[in-house]
Amino acid sequence: QVQLVESGGGLVQAEGSLRLSCAVSGMSFSMSVMGWYRQTPGKQRELVATITSGDRTDYADFVKGRFTISRDNAKNTAYLQMNFLKPEDTAVYYCNARLIRMMRPPTTYWGQGTQVTVSS
Repeated sequence: QVQLVESGGGLVQAEGSLRLSCAVSGMSFSMSVMGWYRQTPGKQRELVATITSGDRTDYADFVKGRFTISRDNAKNTAYLQMNFLKPEDTAVYYCNARLIRMMRPPTTYWGQGTQVTVSS
């Protein structure tokens, strides 16, 4: 069974840092595009960052220069390093995996989310 388990969320002061982790099991991590998304009450879930199996990254404009997405294929884990956090970064952060397979449609999996709260 595929599992994505986020960790590392918590309460932090503005300008502080957190590192989120997403441990993946039950699927081929190395064949997946990994992503981090976030959601606050009353808002749609929004893309934060993605990283491909070839380590190509993409970021939402509002986190460029502050957040870094990475992956460790040996550990089947994706990370989101968040620096210079702002109160508006407060959200539930979700890990996403999109499995890319030859001759098959992509399959998407989600973690349960981890709460990040930034105080002013």
